[in-house]
Amino acid sequence: FEHKRVLSVVIVLSILGAVATLAQPLVVGQVIARVQESAPLGMLVWAIVALVVVSSLLSGFQHFLLQRTGTAVVYSSRRKLIARILHLPISEFDSRRTGDLVSRVGTDTTLLYAVLTQGFVDAIGNSLIFVGALVAMAVIDPVLLALIVVVIGLSVVGVVLLSGRIRKATREQQDKVGELASGVERAVGSIRTVRASGASDREEAAVTELAADTYRIGVRIAKVSALVVPVAGIALQVSLLVVLGVGGFRVAAGAITIAALVTFVMFLFMLIAPLGSFFGAITSVNQALGALGRIQEILDLPTETQDDAEIAARVADPARTTTRAASAEQSVAAIEFRDVRFRYPAAVVEARRKAETEALAVLESAHVDTAATTLPDEPDAAAADLHDGEVLRGVSFSVPRGARVALVGPSGAGKSTTLALIERFYDPSGGAILLDGT
Repeated sequence: FEHKRVLSVVIVLSILGAVATLAQPLVVGQVIARVQESAPLGMLVWAIVALVVVSSLLSGFQHFLLQRTGTAVVYSSRRKLIARILHLPISEFDSRRTGDLVSRVGTDTTLLYAVLTQGFVDAIGNSLIFVGALVAMAVIDPVLLALIVVVIGLSVVGVVLLSGRIRKATREQQDKVGELASGVERAVGSIRTVRASGASDREEAAVTELAADTYRIGVRIAKVSALVVPVAGIALQVSLLVVLGVGGFRVAAGAITIAALVTFVMFLFMLIAPLGSFFGAITSVNQALGALGRIQEILDLPTETQDDAEIAARVADPARTTTRAASAEQSVAAIEFRDVRFRYPAAVVEARRKAETEALAVLESAHVDTAATTLPDEPDAAAADLHDGEVLRGVSFSVPRGARVALVGPSGAGKSTTLALIERFYDPSGGAILLDGT
């Protein structure tokens, strides 16, 4: 809705263009009728030229506005995603791959371009042409129109049934693209470990398999799309054959005139053209809708809890900040834990287990004895295993201001988690953490 003014202009241009397009067959019909009657054409020829020129100019300007607005929508979506991602809780980064988040900002937002350039805004003008052509054809010859509706109705039903399969497959494809980006990011980010372990070939095979999965889904989408695209062509050809055959018979019988038949055929092409655009846009729009779902998934995530009023007050009132700092110096405990309990979210635990499995696979591929191997980057796993998923259980201590305090304990005792809680990378499951009494 940021671009509603521009979109409103586009809609108006689309309607004006549709009116100019619909007027052309009517004027052509008048020209043919006058030629048959040997009557002067007057301004009809110039009217046709004017309608063609106006329709083309409106279409060109509308195309420019749609392209520019599509680019603006991609930019605004990226801006919102970046702002959201950089303020997500740390637990979201623990449970999601970096490459997948990057792909949503890059690849997924680019696909939104199709929603505007081949989507609903352009469909307004096409819908008006479609309805206008139907009405005009009903006035000219209801019998011919009834035959056309049967042919077009069957083609529309077929496309609607196929479009659901396309949307599902495109969502799978975008998920695989995210996994591929994550795989490349992981391999490149740990390239020294991969090389030192002699695991380059294995990583190449793993990332290539992700690319192959993306390719296979793309081929599946192409097969379904290949069924959608010819439908418009078949509908046009069958409809044209029906109109020429039955229409010629009705002209011979005197039911309609040649001018009326020519006008009807022109409206038929106008009826099929929007339908062809709709069928052709099925794949790209469904890709965009699949990407929109992935983008919205991130935008719906809650950001870190922040005391915005407190931050605003500190910025607006430097004296308050000084007073607060002075009172803090008089506080006995700079940091205090009161009966703190904590367990990592299930998604974080699952992501770390997956990372551990992948790391062990790299070591095994390098023929390292993994039985005696202790992997890093798995903070406080031992404590969690011992206490039903809880890393910290009833931890209480205080740190006086200016003091130096050491956290001592074996691997997995909860040292890293304690520091992460002080940084508020996570919130405790129970108890309270106080900073200068707050």
